[in-house]
Amino acid sequence: MDRSLKALSLVLSYPTAELKDAMPEIGAVLASDTRLTAAARRALRPLVEALAGRDIYELQERYVMLFDRSRTLSLNLFEHVHGESRDRGSAMVSLLETYRAGGFEPATSELPDHLPVLLEFLSMRPSAEVRGILTDAAHILEALNTRLARRECDYAAAFAALVQLAGTSGDRATVAELLQEPDVAPDDLEALDAVWEESEVRFGPDPNAGCPQMRDVLARMDGPAGPAAGAAAVPRR
Repeated sequence: MDRSLKALSLVLSYPTAELKDAMPEIGAVLASDTRLTAAARRALRPLVEALAGRDIYELQERYVMLFDRSRTLSLNLFEHVHGESRDRGSAMVSLLETYRAGGFEPATSELPDHLPVLLEFLSMRPSAEVRGILTDAAHILEALNTRLARRECDYAAAFAALVQLAGTSGDRATVAELLQEPDVAPDDLEALDAVWEESEVRFGPDPNAGCPQMRDVLARMDGPAGPAAGAAAVPRR
């Protein structure tokens, strides 16, 4: 098992009391991974300490405000490409089939394209397959890293680590296109409502072109950012 991918899956999951208790061990795993630069490992420390030490309800509220209410920070990867189009459903089915073919049945209410779910699956896959899939998703990971860094958010370190494990930040032009979608403050309810009412999808693969291999599914992410989805408040919906 790739313990660092498992650790990053947990770090990016919805905070729970159990996660708080496990953070010292999770932090030790990340701190000992020499695939990450010393700077990357140091940058992860504040996030690990925050998840271990801050009030659980504060952590949960922050998580929801970042990842569930902000479309541009959604952890559902296909949302950044397919939006609410039919293409997303086709890609989701293909991804779930790939999980099951690999003997992995997600034990979660999250969608198959939720990044922590994908990372948990990848933690059990061969290193070459892991590197290929992270490379295919690198432009999304880099865009999320950039957006969080602009907010001076400690979660940025987790995405920077994933970009390092991928070995690339993705195509610069594609990252730039992803970053063109404006951020909306998660507490600006009127602006959020307006964003969620948008339905235009400007791109996407043929909805009939299902793909049984995860790398092919993730490779179809290569395009500008589409709408994203999430939940509105604690408790999550």
